Amino acid sequence: MQTNNKLLDDLARVASGALGVASGMRDELEGVLRQRFARVVGDLNVVDREEFEAVKAMAAKARGEQDALAARVAALEAQIKKLSGA
Repeated sequence: MQTNNKLLDDLARVASGALGVASGMRDELEGVLRQRFARVVGDLNVVDREEFEAVKAMAAKARGEQDALAARVAALEAQIKKLSGA
């Protein structure tokens, strides 16, 4: 049972066109938001992950060296104390 109702055909065509326009607007809005977000993030002066990991590794190495030097100083102080007491 198929009817030729011009009004329903026109409404379906209008609805289809509106969905197409809405989809296009959504895509354009996403593009604009991506550009603005990229600009805001660029203006924040944040570091990328590789730089962060490099600095983190340098800090860990420096901390290890500091601990080793602190142990050496403590050993030298103990040795000086031992020698001055003798």
